[in-house]
Amino acid sequence: MTRIAFFGTPQFAADILSGILEYPEIEVVLVVSQPDMPVGRKQELLLTPVKQLAFEKWIKVLQPESLKRDRSQETGLRSLDLDFIVVVAYGKIIPKYILDIPKYGCINIHGSILPKYRGASPVQECLKNGDTQTWLTTMYMSQRMDEGDILQIAKIDIDIVDKAPDIFRKFVDIGTVLLHDTIQKIISGEIQGTPQNHSE
Repeated sequence: MTRIAFFGTPQFAADILSGILEYPEIEVVLVVSQPDMPVGRKQELLLTPVKQLAFEKWIKVLQPESLKRDRSQETGLRSLDLDFIVVVAYGKIIPKYILDIPKYGCINIHGSILPKYRGASPVQECLKNGDTQTWLTTMYMSQRMDEGDILQIAKIDIDIVDKAPDIFRKFVDIGTVLLHDTIQKIISGEIQGTPQNHSE
């Protein structure tokens, strides 16, 4: 059984988590999400989509304000005997002491081919530039944003009528399979990370 902690926040991340939970050989032992945000006139707290799904599946949830400033979760994370930390649109910086915890490392899905379109809005950037295709990249995480070694890449065609939500729907179907395949190939030793060409 492969033990993972899943870090994510929005609906896209929840959809990927839902897909990962379908694989019987993967056990999601913890979910980490951003803090719930107050919304509306009454400022009622709205659960993040990832937290909502975790509650439905009876998975423990953490919502630290800052992992960098508060290391109180370190001992608990180390006690989980994690094989992987999987990060999908978490939205906060993950410090090195956490990246070093899992046996096989911390991996991320990014919505472009790297190093092109690094940052938080790769889908919007490719649409703005009129690209006819985009990619999903699985990568090892490093201390600097989107600079880790590349693991696998999948190409996705962009139709002329596609908007950002359409691309994210394509990402979910492909991304779940890509993530699972990446995990299995890391464990078996079939793939190793390829450093990015940072000059690009």
